[in-house]
Amino acid sequence: MENLNLSKSYFFVGLAGSGMSAIAQYLAGKGFVVGGSDRQFSKSNPPLVQKQLEQMGITCYLQDGSGVSSTFSNVVLSSAIEDSNPDLIAAKMLDLPLLHRSEILAMISRSIKTIAVSGTSGKSTVTGMIYHVLDYAGLSPSMITGAGLVSLEKKGKIGNAVAGFGDWLVVEADESDGSLTRYEPEIGVILNVDKDHKELSELNEIFSTFAHNVLSRGKLLIVNDAHPGASRFSAGREFDFGFENHVAVQATDFKAIDTGIRFRVRHQNKLIRFDLPFPGRHNMENALATIAVALQVGVSLETIAEALATFSGIYRRHQILGTFSGVTLIDDFAHNPAKIAASLRSVQAFTEGRVIAWFQPHGYGPTRFLRSELVSEIKNALRPMTSDRQNDCFFLSDIYDAGGTAVRDISSADLADDLLSEGVEAYYTGDRKQTAQRMVDLATPRDCILLMGARDPSLGEFALFLKELLQQKSE
Repeated sequence: MENLNLSKSYFFVGLAGSGMSAIAQYLAGKGFVVGGSDRQFSKSNPPLVQKQLEQMGITCYLQDGSGVSSTFSNVVLSSAIEDSNPDLIAAKMLDLPLLHRSEILAMISRSIKTIAVSGTSGKSTVTGMIYHVLDYAGLSPSMITGAGLVSLEKKGKIGNAVAGFGDWLVVEADESDGSLTRYEPEIGVILNVDKDHKELSELNEIFSTFAHNVLSRGKLLIVNDAHPGASRFSAGREFDFGFENHVAVQATDFKAIDTGIRFRVRHQNKLIRFDLPFPGRHNMENALATIAVALQVGVSLETIAEALATFSGIYRRHQILGTFSGVTLIDDFAHNPAKIAASLRSVQAFTEGRVIAWFQPHGYGPTRFLRSELVSEIKNALRPMTSDRQNDCFFLSDIYDAGGTAVRDISSADLADDLLSEGVEAYYTGDRKQTAQRMVDLATPRDCILLMGARDPSLGEFALFLKELLQQKSE
């Protein structure tokens, strides 16, 4: 595979996608000529992401084939791009070299010392945490990830990429399309392995190849000892993190403190307290992964604790949008069974009232593939009524339809029926605004409304709409 060369230029098809925009921003920040198209781009009414990309010197085109020209030396595609895409057709007519997004990420990772964060849950959060810690420590790292850091978004940036001046690049390494097997990082991380997009047998093969690619080159592999799907890939417990005393980074004394968490970390002869401003045991595991990596890079345990206490989180990763007359609103990216269950339990840890949960499935194929696991995990995570609290309940809206050739033979109503048959208080409404109003009407002080879903770019807007309804109710 070729290496990065500043004489090359890159056209990204589907540029506004979180993974594609991150790579494009990194390359532009390193001096490459970058352009691309997206079906949401517009000449008359450009969306915010288009303006942000153009401000970085990335030329944005309509996705009609007009932007693809021989002035670009390569065309970059993701697995979501279908053969009928007009830009792909134009690229083939011009005989331009095609690169999958994972190929160019692999090229980037060979040009700089790379930390590749993998796992079926938590990748974006851990990638952001590691970047934040290394940046706090003055190492000026680079980052390529799938979700924006809140701290960077507040500066008007997309927030999912940074082209730093230091020696390290932190990347979110995706397993959903098998591209994880292309990476050869300096430090590889495996957070967890649960059924998501693929069967476990296929996922285990992918992660096994990733682990081999790291270890066969004499590099470092760090895994989550507390997760059985990840611990099987351990190269030695002295590199790993978890809850047992045989690992390098051990957590003890976990406590939920309001909407945050507190725990202690033992490493060698040190025991340091950590306070994080977001909830959930899964976020303790995310922090442990970050600690294990940062220690290997040379950051002290004390500095890591200081940095994580100031981490403001990731966009739509358990993002607390406020409390309104006693009702807390949280927006989360959870979309597979394990993530949904973890998100529900995180909220339950600090919510005195009921959890009013909402979920928008993110595609017909994933919903069909994970149907039984979704129903089982949701049922087991929701709590029954007690003497001082109503039972938790679960709302569903229509499956997000990204277009294309998907087989539309399942609906959210099917999931609601499955949950009802299991005794869950479940609701399905096709109109999201009606659903939002119903949840707000149902919520009383001490309750929490938890929004979950992925892929749909309008989910953030939906959360803000619900926030407005809560504000109006509290006035």
